[in-house]
Amino acid sequence: MRTKISPSLMCMNLMEIKQQLAILNSRADFLHVDIMDGHYVKNITLSPFFIEQIRPYTPLAIDVHLMVEEPTDFIEAVAKAGADYICPHAETINRDAFRVINQIRALGKKPGVVLNPATPVSFIHHYIHLLDKITVMTVDPGYAGQPFIPEMINKIAELKALKEQHGYTWLIEIDGSCNQKTYTTLLDAGAEVLIVGTSGLFNLHANLETAWDDMMVNIAQAQSALRESA
Repeated sequence: MRTKISPSLMCMNLMEIKQQLAILNSRADFLHVDIMDGHYVKNITLSPFFIEQIRPYTPLAIDVHLMVEEPTDFIEAVAKAGADYICPHAETINRDAFRVINQIRALGKKPGVVLNPATPVSFIHHYIHLLDKITVMTVDPGYAGQPFIPEMINKIAELKALKEQHGYTWLIEIDGSCNQKTYTTLLDAGAEVLIVGTSGLFNLHANLETAWDDMMVNIAQAQSALRESA
């Protein structure tokens, strides 16, 4: 499977949204939108209104990451705003996971789930077959620019093995410190979608087109290194 790229829009230059979306539209596979409530994590970033504003300017799938204590307060709003994937944290839905997943599907959207670093894959065992995407946090949630947590490599490999064993179709996505230092390890473990933010994309160059090209060189080098070691 070709590695898919999902730029994290909270890391983009928000003063140049239209210009940067135009660049990403022909290059990215998804657009990653973080929504935080200031409670589940001590930060507030984007909103359903932001999704509504960018929806007319991109054909890409908008992937919404709900870092909120009460996902059901946001699901309908982000769906109406134009989200394609809706991904709450497993810790916030396990009391009513089946109801939440059914709600997302009933709205015509794809359900995903996000696993914090300390949350095991077994936490979602009973509904893992109902998902379209599983996001592994390789940093603690809340802020960009945190250091990579290497213990997450085993979790990614565990998901890859489960997917192959049972024929699951969900995507294995990585959120946190996806950059030149980690690409080889992440791809080797089984990562399929890379969420790229400051260190992986937007801080590589002031010109986003140049930054994208630099990122793709870094990813290609990681893929080449894996082929050579195979």
